[in-house]
Amino acid sequence: MTSAAVESNTIGFIRRIPGHGRLALGGGFVALMLLVCIVSLPWTNAPGGTLYYNNQESTEARRPPRIDNGPKYWFGTDGLGRSLLGRCLIGGAISLLIGASAALISVVLGVSVGLIAGYRGGWVDGLLMRMVDVLYGLPYILMVILFKIALEPLLQRFMGENAANLVVLFLAIGLVSWLTMARVVRGQVMSLRTQPFVEAARACGAKESRIFIRHLLPNLAGPIIVYATLTIPSAILQESFLSFLGVGIKAPMPTWGSLASDGLMPALNTIHSRWWMLVFPCTLLALTLLSLNFLGDGLRDLLDTRDSKLET
Repeated sequence: MTSAAVESNTIGFIRRIPGHGRLALGGGFVALMLLVCIVSLPWTNAPGGTLYYNNQESTEARRPPRIDNGPKYWFGTDGLGRSLLGRCLIGGAISLLIGASAALISVVLGVSVGLIAGYRGGWVDGLLMRMVDVLYGLPYILMVILFKIALEPLLQRFMGENAANLVVLFLAIGLVSWLTMARVVRGQVMSLRTQPFVEAARACGAKESRIFIRHLLPNLAGPIIVYATLTIPSAILQESFLSFLGVGIKAPMPTWGSLASDGLMPALNTIHSRWWMLVFPCTLLALTLLSLNFLGDGLRDLLDTRDSKLET
């Protein structure tokens, strides 16, 4: 497919987005959550802000949700008297940042390895794919933890502890999430490299980098977009799991996973249950993951529909 045809089909694809229910629902909720988390940063991340995530008031510890004293108490308070709403909002911003950053690293690595392996073939393909096979056989969570342990002391020398902790986490998740993308891109490139438009570009003396950028990547946009939208919830879930285990983002910075971990025991207390400390972060996490999966499934269905129409 030529670049002009890809551009024409992209315009048609964009016009069909509003009519797709799951895509509109998932994308709308994710956009709303992202907007709320970003807009609220002056109140949740700045010391002195109304919802500052580390603003402790011991006299307000473990207060249930109420709406009569302003938004600070809408989600109740945690064990140190901090606004749970503020911590959920800044935690959502951090979780979404980690998910998007890890997905970006995963896509860049996966597309690069898949392009080279699929286009070059031969011993290059064999070497790269055997490396992918070996990494596939290693425990996923163990690799993330090992990357985190290895990289965090190094980065702490050049940036603050909190910044290093955040950067290391999305680097570690991204560095072990690219394997599937590499295989998908390799298979697509192997079928595209024999197409007439690629042969014509090669015959005209086009450089390999130009063939990648102008001819192969536009035809890989569909699988890449779908994979990226499905990698973000996976990365957020991995971060939440690591934070739940206590090896993710360090206190006092919150994420949805660490908030769920902190609220588990108070919520399960049969005498004085603090249910809000578990329900609100888990609900936001579940709805965001579900919406991101809706977004990915909707994009996949829409792209499949486009391809079937083109073939007919």
